[in-house]
Order: sequence, then C-alpha cells, then structure tokens
Amino acid sequence: MIKSMTGFGRCETVTDEYKISVEMKAVNHRYLDLSIKMPKKFNFFEAGIRNLLKNYIQRGKVDVFITYEDYTENKLCLKYNSALAAEYMDYFAKMEAQFGIQNDIKVSALAKCPEVLIMEEVPEDEEQMWKLLSETIEEAAKRFVETRVTEGENLKNDLLGKLKYMTELVGFIEERSPRILLEYRTKLEDKVKELLGSASIDEGRIATEVTIFADKICVDEETVRLRSHIENTCTELNAGGSVGRKLDFIAQEMNREANTILSKANDLEISDKAIALKTEIEKVREQIQNIE
Repeated sequence: MIKSMTGFGRCETVTDEYKISVEMKAVNHRYLDLSIKMPKKFNFFEAGIRNLLKNYIQRGKVDVFITYEDYTENKLCLKYNSALAAEYMDYFAKMEAQFGIQNDIKVSALAKCPEVLIMEEVPEDEEQMWKLLSETIEEAAKRFVETRVTEGENLKNDLLGKLKYMTELVGFIEERSPRILLEYRTKLEDKVKELLGSASIDEGRIATEVTIFADKICVDEETVRLRSHIENTCTELNAGGSVGRKLDFIAQEMNREANTILSKANDLEISDKAIALKTEIEKVREQIQNIE
C-alpha cells in the first residue's frame, strides 16, 4: 500500500493515577525528521520512543507532542536522618560543656534542624511508566499510519490516472511521427518539381534528405524509454511500500525524455503533445513529493 507523508494521529491513556496524551502530525520531508516535545520526566525514554516510531514511519517531518498529568497526591514521603540528628545532639552536648549553659533541646527543635527531616519524591516505577507510554505512542502511531494510508490511496489513484493520460500522449506521438516523414517527403518532392519543372527528380537525393530529416526528428528511443518509465511507475505504485524516493527519480528521467522529444519536435501537433506531456509529468512529480 502507498502511504502519504502527511498524517495525523492522537491517543490518550487514562488511569486512576495518570493521563498520558500523544499527538502526532507530519508534513513532507526528504528523510525522517522526528521532533518530540514531552515533559522532562520522559527524557529518559527518548531513544526508545524514536526506535518505536521508526517501526511505523520511514519519511516525513513528524512532530510528536506528549503531555502527562499526575492524579496522585501522595507523591512525597518523609525521611528521618538519624545519623545527622545524633551528630547535632553531640554538638549540643559539647556546647553545653564549653559554655556552661543548659542543653534544653527538645524533639521539636531537633526536627527543625536542617536535613534531619527531609521530604523525598517517591520514585516512579519506570517499567510501568514505559509500558503505559509506549502503548499510547504505539496506538497514536497506528492511527497516524491509517490517515497516511487513506491519503496514500487517493494519491495512488490520482497518479495512475495521470500516468494513463501520459501513455495516451506517448501513443499519439508514436503514431504521428511516421506520418511526418511522409508529409515531409511529399512537400520536398512538390518543392523540387516546382523549381525544376519538367526535369527529372533525383530520387536518391530525395531519399537522402528524408533520411537526414528522419534522424533529426526520430524520437523512437525516447518514447520507448518513456513508456518503460511509466510502466515502472505504475508497477511501483501497485506494489506499494516506501517508494517515494524511487518514484521521484523515475519522474526526473521521464522529464528528461519529454524534454528531448520536445526539442526534436518539428511538428505542431507533436509539440503540443510534448508540452502536455511535460505538464503532466510535473503534476506527477508534485504528487510524488507527498508519497512516503
């Protein structure tokens, strides 16, 4: 199947403790360019997120937005530093002996001493957090790919229609080319008769002139290659996959052949068809830019 490089996907995972939202959107790009915006607490998972997304996306500039809401209230715990409290008490005793003052320290006063009682954040369960996060990202990526596939099918059908029209244009050029030679020979013989009157016409000379003219306007090789490129493009589109780069290269080759046909054209009808061919190829190239 063909996938467009533009797409959008969104997913939310809500539990009693957390809410994780993942939103993805993409536009055209020559390569895969991932931009991930997320809370700092998820920075540890960035490499894993990138590796996960590469399973679903090959090309495009993709913006990923991750938000996190914590519904838990008891995320802090109280820690008692008994060693530090004992050290405080030792120094209070020394101060009592040194200055001859009463050591009237109480528990409430000791607890107020720096670092005796400290608040610590309860560590996250990273394994569980990654499970929730990865599942949400994966579901958002699947929905993202679905929109790309839908758009890709539309692109495919449009391109196949354009390629069919291009085949018709090439067919006209192939059919018209031999008739140009006959018309040229007739015009040449008429011109010679007009100039020489009743004198005999040198058929050999006429044949030589027609051969030289035929060599100048011959586009057989170009039309054969152009047909091959069109058929190859149709085959790749029907095969599917990440074919955007390959199709872009083929489109460049088609444009080159069309330019050559136009430069050799010595007939108004062929020139018109060659111009139409170039126009259609340009449309195809623009559409191919949207294919992954």
